Amino acid sequence: MKTVVHIVGTGTIGEPLIGLFTDFREKMGIDEVTFHKRTPLPGDRAKINHLMARGARLAVDREQQEAFEKLGHTVSYESREALERATVVIDCTPAGNKNKAAIYQNLSGPRGFIAQGSEFGFGKPYVRGVNDEVLVPGEDRFLQVVSCNTHNITTLIKTICDEGDQGYNLDRATFVCMRRANDVTQADDFVPAPSVGKHDDAEFGTHHARDAHHLFTTLGKDLDLFSSAVKLNTQYMHSLWFSFNLARDLTRDQVVERLKSNMRVALTDKRMANLIFSFGRDHGYYGRILSQTVVVVPTLTVRRGREVYGFCFTPQDGNSLLSSVAAALWHIDSDPESVSERLQYIRRWVYSEI
Repeated sequence: MKTVVHIVGTGTIGEPLIGLFTDFREKMGIDEVTFHKRTPLPGDRAKINHLMARGARLAVDREQQEAFEKLGHTVSYESREALERATVVIDCTPAGNKNKAAIYQNLSGPRGFIAQGSEFGFGKPYVRGVNDEVLVPGEDRFLQVVSCNTHNITTLIKTICDEGDQGYNLDRATFVCMRRANDVTQADDFVPAPSVGKHDDAEFGTHHARDAHHLFTTLGKDLDLFSSAVKLNTQYMHSLWFSFNLARDLTRDQVVERLKSNMRVALTDKRMANLIFSFGRDHGYYGRILSQTVVVVPTLTVRRGREVYGFCFTPQDGNSLLSSVAAALWHIDSDPESVSERLQYIRRWVYSEI
């Protein structure tokens, strides 16, 4: 049988995923890449045609097929047919849980389904390099690739606080997620001034700490985490302030060395988001840095031996892309060595220094 990756949605995560799997299809052992687009739009014609010219095949709802064909698109599959013949389905829409209840749970063909970001409860939460070891073949058919800021949070905690047999050197961690207003590809929802978020969760503050907490429960850890969020009037990058209260002393040099040891953590002396963003534009894949976090080294400080503070930038979408590809490859072949080998073709965009 063919190995088919099917991507639902062509937005800020869906489009680069389609391109990535198409560009590296043969090297990753994938026979075919298909994608679903819901709405036929003249403004999207060039994007869709380019994806198809690179080898991806379009699937649409039956009632929309004629409208897509009038735009000049060749429709290869009806949406249900594309789902049934897929090996892995990656849902990049904000309707992952809805689609799971209505469609995915009733499909027997695909080995696995992956949802993105805020689709809490879709399946086991996952971040590449943080909890790979808890994925269980034959059991974890549904995975949630958590949000880009949650990638940042969990990677920081794992890198700085995990001491192996001694457990996690962490009493409590607090985060302030300073989010961009919208993506540069989006024309809506820009804010004219900083807009503070609500603490909807009395225990965790915002979903970022809640999702991070639940991800660490898959590792048997019950961590005390709290997050706040503010949306800034910028399109560049998310920024993150973090504060760790440790259980045992740690020096600043030790913190830096631990961050350096993680190949998915990028370190930088740059303190302005536009400089990181432009690096991604010039040297990233689809403009994305695939590292999990970009830590600003001059902001790192350790107070009284047990308080770690600093700022970092979130490679929005980029870290989610890396985890999505890893999760899809795990569904195709659950051997960790095979997954690592296939990921080597995109490691050029996982930076250790920016």
